[in-house]
Amino acid sequence: MIALLAVSAWEYDAHPEVWLLLAAIVGLGVYAVRAIGPLVVPAGEAVVTAAQKRFFVSAVLLLWVAADWPMHDIAEDHLYFVHMFQHLLIAFMIPPLFLLAMPAWLARLLVLEDGLPQRILRWFAKPLVAGVLFNAVQILFHWSKVVNFSVENGAFHYVMHLAVFGTALLMWFPVLGPLREMQMTEPGKMVYLFLMSIVPTVPAGWLTFAEGIVYKSYDHPDHLWGITPRNDQQMAGAVMKVVGGFYLWILIAIRFFKIAGQNRQADEQARRDRRTRVDV
Repeated sequence: MIALLAVSAWEYDAHPEVWLLLAAIVGLGVYAVRAIGPLVVPAGEAVVTAAQKRFFVSAVLLLWVAADWPMHDIAEDHLYFVHMFQHLLIAFMIPPLFLLAMPAWLARLLVLEDGLPQRILRWFAKPLVAGVLFNAVQILFHWSKVVNFSVENGAFHYVMHLAVFGTALLMWFPVLGPLREMQMTEPGKMVYLFLMSIVPTVPAGWLTFAEGIVYKSYDHPDHLWGITPRNDQQMAGAVMKVVGGFYLWILIAIRFFKIAGQNRQADEQARRDRRTRVDV
């Protein structure tokens, strides 16, 4: 029975709605670079850099992996810990790549213009607002009734992923991307990312130490790959806490060493300046 279930889990299922979404993203990206960019970028300057192209391709490919077969099908129908990997990609990996892929001129058009949509977007992109909204969505979408309904309703499942992705874009905006004037200081980014790693520990601990099965939709009589619902639930909590938290802590560590390196260079430059004044 386990072997038959494993075969059914890998049976191909087409998702044309995902392909249309990816095609729309690629189409809009190409249109922006080829039609809008040359009109606003001064002659002689690059509309988009090679690095931004690589970030864009990486983001689209990761989005395809997260939203299409087989990850989506296994996550929705069989294993919640795979669903958790989906959410980590959609919340922590893909949005930063899209922000790193965005040219500054495009971000200014979308965010810094003086229209009403841009003013609303800037308000939602403030660190406090974006952080609270992102974590509220994370907690809401780990509520058992919401998860069970998303498994039963494919349309709601995609809406849920769009909400996670949208709030994640807002959450990452003060940390990275093309608009440095809207970003926090480096120490502020470290504190901000640390706070973003705390709230997910609540549902993670709840999943890991719950005595019963939290999500009845994943309580299948036939266990894919021999993973019981209880083990699946515990693995989901571990993925959320260990993998998600570890990823954010790595980013914090990178920024810490970046600040330390900058301070060391500043101290060395100050010492050289003092020696030069003494020699003179």
